[in-house]
Amino acid sequence: MGNKIRVGIVGYGNLGRGAEASIAQQSDMELVAVFSRRKPESVNVINPDVKVLHIDEAKNYTEKIDVMILCGGSATDLPEQVPAFAEMFNTVDSFDTHAKIPEYFASVDKVAQASGKTSIISVGWDPGMFSINRVMSEALLPEGNTYTFWGKGLSQGHSDAVRRVDGVKNGVQYTIPSEEVMKQVRNGENPDVSKNDRHVRTCYIVAEEGADTERIEKDIKTMPNYFVDYETTVHFITEEELKRDHAAMPHGGFVIRSGKTGEGNNQIVEYSLNLDSNPEFTASVVTAYARAAYRLNQEGQKGAKTVYDVAPGYISPKTAEELRKDYL
Repeated sequence: MGNKIRVGIVGYGNLGRGAEASIAQQSDMELVAVFSRRKPESVNVINPDVKVLHIDEAKNYTEKIDVMILCGGSATDLPEQVPAFAEMFNTVDSFDTHAKIPEYFASVDKVAQASGKTSIISVGWDPGMFSINRVMSEALLPEGNTYTFWGKGLSQGHSDAVRRVDGVKNGVQYTIPSEEVMKQVRNGENPDVSKNDRHVRTCYIVAEEGADTERIEKDIKTMPNYFVDYETTVHFITEEELKRDHAAMPHGGFVIRSGKTGEGNNQIVEYSLNLDSNPEFTASVVTAYARAAYRLNQEGQKGAKTVYDVAPGYISPKTAEELRKDYL
């Protein structure tokens, strides 16, 4: 196999922890260090032998790390950190604010082109694996409709929103695909439905003692941008039930292309995910693409890339010969 790909992690929340676990499963990679804005001694990594350093130390590791995995949030961390790190390292990240991807790509590409580094942006399952499947199935079936369903899954953004409602002590929200709409799509009926009609939302709420639960329910169901346009159910539960039944971060979803070919024959293409841990799976995808960032850079391909620019062979640890022999 030769020398291992030397990887660094920037940011150690759920995604960073998932990246550490994923790198440990890769025979051709080694984790050099975790970089955090927190005090290094306060960061509890999985493997106690892994070096934890302050983020300011990263600049001293340009010769010791081949790819840096950026595990910060999309709102404020990644737009600042990735262009800064792309001056020094090949990078991969999971930026997921769909509407801002074009401008984000441009800002990273400018830096990476100048530094001669390779930065693969917006990697994960959506954007990422779902993005690939939308484009592939549409290219194969130009006449038809593509439907993306998210869930059943715990939505971190929507859970955060319900916890901000007055009188809510704690709570989570699940996004659940509409069984009825999915059935219509799989039957080739091509229903004209908005993403609001494709999903229902279910909330599990721990109310503050003495809080008005009717008012809390109304505040949640009428919340603009989050719940007002969706069929929403609110359940009130105890703190114990929340800890027992809702501590994990499951997620998943479906990309379905319903198309017609030739004499009007229905052709349905479906890709689905069922995840016990959203951050661990996202980190696993990001880690595989770290391999691609390193390989592309070795070939002299610099600048920002997306999953559309990376052939599957680049993310596999197998050689091209092994892939042709064993997988094709």
